[in-house]
Amino acid sequence: MQIYLPIAELPVNVLVILAMGAAVGFLSGMFGVGGGFLMTPLLIFLGIPPGVAVGTQATQVVASSVTGALAHWKRGSIDFKMGTVLLAGGVAGSISGIFVFRLLTQIGQIDLTISLVYVVFLTIIGALMMTESLRAMRAAAKGTPIPASRGGQHSWIHGLPFKMRFRRSKLYISVIPPALVGFFVGMLSAIMGVGGGFIMVPAMIYLLRMPTSVVIGTSLFQIVFVTALTGVMHSVENQTVDMMLGLILVIGGVVGAQYGVRAATRLRGEHLRALLAAIVLLMGLRLGWDLVTTPPDLYSISDVAPHS
Repeated sequence: MQIYLPIAELPVNVLVILAMGAAVGFLSGMFGVGGGFLMTPLLIFLGIPPGVAVGTQATQVVASSVTGALAHWKRGSIDFKMGTVLLAGGVAGSISGIFVFRLLTQIGQIDLTISLVYVVFLTIIGALMMTESLRAMRAAAKGTPIPASRGGQHSWIHGLPFKMRFRRSKLYISVIPPALVGFFVGMLSAIMGVGGGFIMVPAMIYLLRMPTSVVIGTSLFQIVFVTALTGVMHSVENQTVDMMLGLILVIGGVVGAQYGVRAATRLRGEHLRALLAAIVLLMGLRLGWDLVTTPPDLYSISDVAPHS
């Protein structure tokens, strides 16, 4: 069943898009990630222009993040004060990222830049996750599990100025580190079309020393607003949001996530992380392979200038 995507300017099979959305939704529900860093490369593999893949994917990240944020809000596991600081940095980063995105589009380098950024990030993150997962599995096999990170620990961050008390996270730290983390994730959201949870969550745990119990909910709270802003700005400034594609992805993702949550209960945490790391590494290697091999079509005709 074919459908024409007006912004991507190509026909696609609806069932294939639904299946992709369901697959990424399944992985999102299983691993507790937004799935943007998985969906965007998949859309690129399908032939969707990278700029459109990034802009459209933000809409799916918003939909999946809202559901998770509401669930954490009901459980009281969101630090709204910390989330607001992260959000302030994220808004500034998102606006800056949109400017960079538009500049790269004007000079005709946006597709290459997106692919290169994904190759670097997926490879590094996948390798780090795989290393940590294998270390955890070896430790568990020996009966000496790795101790979890605890909130309230002191580090060099506590010596920075402009301190603020975050009662829900039991922290008294400078607002500079969380604002910078938010800024960086906002940039990633605008350029890569991701929520940034796979960067923000480790940063909140290991850099800001936030308790794990409030990390995911606070991260989702920030992601909802930053990705929503990113999606709107991509639509207005760059005209790269294909709502038809986004709607199909959201439908598939919602269905797949339900089954992913159920599947997650059958696997150990370190096994889940190792599986996700393998998927991330494979996608990074595939994107890198596409960049260095000769394409089937050596020439293409495209409009370098942004749509008016």
